[in-house]
Amino acid sequence: MKRRNGKKLVGWVRRGTAVVELAVVSPLMFAMLFGIIEFGWLFTVQHTMVNASREGARLGVLRGATVEEIVVQTQSFLEPMGLEDTVTINVTEATVDDPFVTVQLTVPREDVSLVGDFFGFEGGTLEGTTTMRQE
Repeated sequence: MKRRNGKKLVGWVRRGTAVVELAVVSPLMFAMLFGIIEFGWLFTVQHTMVNASREGARLGVLRGATVEEIVVQTQSFLEPMGLEDTVTINVTEATVDDPFVTVQLTVPREDVSLVGDFFGFEGGTLEGTTTMRQE
């Protein structure tokens, strides 16, 4: 127990301790929270790109499908996420010697990131590729 000006106090006076603890812990907690949100968003974008490439390849294996139709089909699956203008779509058509259709989607990570390079990741791309055999 401590005495101040002749009055008896219970315990130690700890004014400001909670504020200091909050100042130390809150940046770490917010960094973790934004990291979870950022990685969740990047996984969602990756999953959407894989699904869009698969739908484009499914159309591409049909006889008579053109590259333009495949690109339009792929972009229609990217549109709900707002990715149709940022993603690069490469289509490899099937030939007699190589009967496989490949749809590859790539996007730079910084074009879809929510927090930019806050976590120290520089560069990098997200990619979704599907290859199907034309029968």
